[in-house]
Amino acid sequence: MTTGISAHSTTGLVCVSVAQPSVELALAAAEQLQGQADVIEIRLDAMAQPAVAPLMAKLRTPLLFTNRAPWEGGMFQGAEAERVAPLIEATEAGAAYVDLELKADLGLRRELLAAAGESRVILSWHNFDHTPDNATLTAILAQQMASGAHIGKMVTMAHSWQDVLRVLQLQLTAAAQNFPLIAFCMGAPGIISRLATLELGGYMTYTAPDEASATAPGQLPVATLNRLRTALRP
Repeated sequence: MTTGISAHSTTGLVCVSVAQPSVELALAAAEQLQGQADVIEIRLDAMAQPAVAPLMAKLRTPLLFTNRAPWEGGMFQGAEAERVAPLIEATEAGAAYVDLELKADLGLRRELLAAAGESRVILSWHNFDHTPDNATLTAILAQQMASGAHIGKMVTMAHSWQDVLRVLQLQLTAAAQNFPLIAFCMGAPGIISRLATLELGGYMTYTAPDEASATAPGQLPVATLNRLRTALRP
């Protein structure tokens, strides 16, 4: 996989999330971001008429396609089968990654995994309200590891530094099982985890194109995160 920031290849990847209301605007935004991140996430649920092919044809940066449901913070309106269909299309087109929620229908999950080919399926779980206790987090991680997904993603809302440490600690369990895990926290206390996860075994972190375009609370602009990564390098 070609990365946008080869100097940081020994740490986790940086993904920048693009959420625009049309394919044309998403493509224009993504083209401006090439070279600034290892992965570009295309939020299909933000588009009035989502399409995969034009983005795959024009962008050289590895792409992650997400079509998030409202019950997990997304904007897609429609049947679940319709929501997963463009993700399957993305795998058939050779997308680097697709994202599906742990809470999604099991049959649709299996269908997506069966169609994955060379694409890697991220099975995600978000809690936009709080950070559960250790037992709950560990149980969710176990579900992800047993699911057949290639990568897990666990993101919670942090209200304290203790919340942040509970989430980052999941990376110890994941590493022991050789399971790639994306793990960090939203909210002001969680901002540091978006950087720290890259240095502590996390597979990937998510950034915004700029300060006005964040897709989650506490999401840093990609330029800011890149400056912080550079400052950590000897």
